[in-house]
Amino acid sequence: MNEGTLWIAAATGVDPGTPLLGLPLVLRSVLAAERAGFARILVEETAGRDVAAGLSRTRAEILRGGDPEPDIAPGRLVILTSRVLPQVRWLKELRRIPAEPERLETDPGCAAVLETRDPSAAVAVLRGRGGQDALESLSARLAPVGTGLSSPDRFEFQSPADPRRAEDWLLSSLIKDNEGFMSRHVERKISLAVSRRLASTRVTPNAMTLVSVAVGLVGAALFLSPRSGAPLAGALLVLAHSILDGCDGELARLKFQESRFGGVLDFWGDNVVHCAFFSTIAIAWARAAGEGWPLILGAAAVLGTIASAGLVYRSTMTGIAEGPLFTSVSRSQTAFARLADALARRDFLYLLVLLSAFHRERWFLALASAGSPVYFLLLAALARGQRRSRPAVGAVRVDNSGRSLS
Repeated sequence: MNEGTLWIAAATGVDPGTPLLGLPLVLRSVLAAERAGFARILVEETAGRDVAAGLSRTRAEILRGGDPEPDIAPGRLVILTSRVLPQVRWLKELRRIPAEPERLETDPGCAAVLETRDPSAAVAVLRGRGGQDALESLSARLAPVGTGLSSPDRFEFQSPADPRRAEDWLLSSLIKDNEGFMSRHVERKISLAVSRRLASTRVTPNAMTLVSVAVGLVGAALFLSPRSGAPLAGALLVLAHSILDGCDGELARLKFQESRFGGVLDFWGDNVVHCAFFSTIAIAWARAAGEGWPLILGAAAVLGTIASAGLVYRSTMTGIAEGPLFTSVSRSQTAFARLADALARRDFLYLLVLLSAFHRERWFLALASAGSPVYFLLLAALARGQRRSRPAVGAVRVDNSGRSLS
């Protein structure tokens, strides 16, 4: 089955090597096309620019001025101008949307889609346009039927100030719709500022995960200190861990370095930090009280956290060969599932900071010792409901990309 061909046409006034958060513009387009599932990716050489070196590790094929016309398989042909920065989601839509055969649909100045049994006519226009705009040349020859391809999932370069705006656009696209209030309005603002500065460095997403875990563990250790300000400092470091923990995913998506291992490392690293500060608060409380019963509260919080994490891991992360991993506690869209997902947000860490400021971090542990087991029971009930609603044997399940899973 032909999965479609993407043709990236050279455009005047735009340098395909423009750096955007550590990656050249043309490389971002090619990597997005690979993620979108295109079978072939053809990139026109821009006069005076060597794009081949930057695309050497991709599947892109470079089209130079004197090269013969490429032989393209019948089916979906998507033409993208080099002045456009696409998101993977938009390219997937262009590859799949219904299109009238042999008629051109356009997003003026940005892209065109052609479903054809004979791509040679379109290829002849693209190769023989003599420096003219690719989409205008195709429109003049093939008579477009519509201009309904525009999408918020693409950025068009139009002025010298656009690279900075394109970076802002890329960063804002990393904010998820289901984020908690504090995450969206506080943590993301900080983590995105950090990621902007790290994107052009050699810092990897997994290295960022380890840094955030280390910060969280140092914060957890401070709860053992007898100094009066140590618990607050520890709580602030745990919160800093939560903020920095967002950077690994941001860097992974910005650099196209998502992986299953990275997702697993991030997931369990986060839960290790939670278990660590539950444990240290319990130990400090037991020392101060001279009794062992606070350790029971700590054990309840830790066991509830581990049980919940294990259940979520088994329910949503097993059976996935490669990243990115599913990042919610449930694949269901029921009100019950949305409640469980909301309770998993880390806004509760702000309560830890507030209580620690008044030397009442023990109250947080007391709440967690009851809340963690209850949350596990909630997840267990949700998982049981999902098992009952699974499709019968022989039914076809489809993943987010539209591919059959059975």
